[in-house]
Amino acid sequence: MASPTTNLVNLERVSLVFGTSHVLDDVSAGVLAGDRIGIVGRNGGGKSTLLRVIAGLQEPDEGRVSRQGGAGGIKVGMLSQDDTLDPGHTVREAVLRDRPEHVWAGDPRIRDVLTGLLGGIDAPDVGGLDAIVGPMSGGERRRLALAQLLVDDPELLLLDEPTNHLDVEGVAWLAHHLATQRPRPGNATVAITHDRWFLDAYATLTWEVEAGGVSAFEGGYAAYVLAKAERDRLAGVVADRRSNLMRKELAWLRRGAPARTSKPKFRIDAATALIADEPPPRNAVELTSFATKRLGKDVLDLEDATVVLGQAPHERTILDRVTWRLAPGERVGLVGVNGAGKSTLLRALTGEQPLTSGRRKVGKTVAIAHLTQEVRELDRFATWRVIEAIEDVRQYTTLGGKEISASQLATRLGFPGGRQQSRVGDLSGGERRRLQLTRLLLSEPNVLILDEPTNDLDIETLTSLEDVLDGWAGTLIVVSHDRYLLERACDHQLALLGDGHLRDLPGGVDEYLRLRAAGPRRAGRVPAREGSAPARTGVTSTSRPSGIRSLEGGTGPAPADAAGPTAAEVREARKTMSRIEKQLSRLADREARLHGEMVTAATDPAALADLNATLQQVVAEKEGLELEWLEAAELLE
Repeated sequence: MASPTTNLVNLERVSLVFGTSHVLDDVSAGVLAGDRIGIVGRNGGGKSTLLRVIAGLQEPDEGRVSRQGGAGGIKVGMLSQDDTLDPGHTVREAVLRDRPEHVWAGDPRIRDVLTGLLGGIDAPDVGGLDAIVGPMSGGERRRLALAQLLVDDPELLLLDEPTNHLDVEGVAWLAHHLATQRPRPGNATVAITHDRWFLDAYATLTWEVEAGGVSAFEGGYAAYVLAKAERDRLAGVVADRRSNLMRKELAWLRRGAPARTSKPKFRIDAATALIADEPPPRNAVELTSFATKRLGKDVLDLEDATVVLGQAPHERTILDRVTWRLAPGERVGLVGVNGAGKSTLLRALTGEQPLTSGRRKVGKTVAIAHLTQEVRELDRFATWRVIEAIEDVRQYTTLGGKEISASQLATRLGFPGGRQQSRVGDLSGGERRRLQLTRLLLSEPNVLILDEPTNDLDIETLTSLEDVLDGWAGTLIVVSHDRYLLERACDHQLALLGDGHLRDLPGGVDEYLRLRAAGPRRAGRVPAREGSAPARTGVTSTSRPSGIRSLEGGTGPAPADAAGPTAAEVREARKTMSRIEKQLSRLADREARLHGEMVTAATDPAALADLNATLQQVVAEKEGLELEWLEAAELLE
């Protein structure tokens, strides 16, 4: 067994050329036992090739790759983007191979893998252990391949985009499993990922593949952003567009997720000074005001809406008497298990999915743009050049109060000048996705609905997309398994839990994961907008401190076996919630002041440490109050 400091794989001056492109250029790197490495970089930049070189599946043109123990040494397992499962195998044969039942059923690690990826030890999410692999969807087969590798548990685990086809809950489980169940003497994991939340939760090192080289950064995504910002500052390259984007990302990380910046070992005060004059990512008041002028008071409303799919006796209720009122400038993230009906809900909002009952109301000035998961809609432009397909919509648009050309917008979304002359039919999956987004934004909608917009996009493009959305004024609805995007681009989240109802999530994605971990329970309702008529389900347009929203309107019938709260209990709960909201408002003001003081004290490490300690106390107090608010709110559901 390898010691904790053993070099499992070592690359010495490795180079690899495809045609005229130097995919890897004089790369030297090593994977130590105990490492959890995340690999990031642009699409087509050489990440998968690097993984294949590490695995021994691709020989370099120059340089040497050595492995601990030689050719017959460590056991290596790799999840590639190719489907390698035998279609004639059952789930049992594919995942558990020839292990006797008493062996795998008695192993808590294997049971955890089956539960986390396949829904339970009987694999109910893929039709059971005796289901045949062949007829399964690409997403199901992908999860089977991942489960197979995690059950085999090789010393060196190589994963190429492991979060593809996983929902938010699955991504959280995988990060936890790799960070807590995998680590032991002699093991290491290397994963290519574009999921920034997963990278933060899983990685101890981040490798960036760029221009044929590999740069190593300690920690996950937050540490990577901090290190790059500091490197740019020292190099004096802070005026460059990419550096400005990195500064903006760093500013959001420092304001919105301070706990994520605890991993870097280098001094943070210099990086903090870099963004001392950086404004918030978006001016919410200004954008909401502009959106109200463009949209008016009414945007999109679903009133007592029910959607039933299929025919009896196999019909399924996707939405059950849901009322949802969208406000001008509202930014909503929608989460839920796969198959809960998120895409159906979006189609109900756009009118593409007829309602079984209920009413859909659309504001007079509403212009909807809907990004679906299909890229085949670009097939009719296959022979066009990229810039022609973009200018087919509009040649100029306004973003962030400034007029920009179609070419400038395309550049911001990853189409530099030369690439704009490429044929649409020659674009990769990620590039086609970017082209869809560019065309949608140029159509100047005031309601933007995005269904899994991060599919096939690299981190640099995701950062650029968020930068564009920061300056976009309108109502935004995002369905995504990318937790980072949901927290970064949206102001609050809602959940579809599979029971036909929407639930507001004052605690964000963390609250959703707690609800899922708690198992089946009475579903909550999305509260009605303040001042609106009572409704079974609705959403408020007025944000409370820390994303909390008022709970008003009807709650629908309670389960027959559940005793409802008394009138006195309801009154007391409302008083408690009102009190907590006032306390949270004061804490939010205090938190804002502390952030301002931290910027002022950026060059004084001692003062910065004291202020950070005070800030953590404020954050902890807020979290406690929010939990107390949620407990009181349960009585009103």
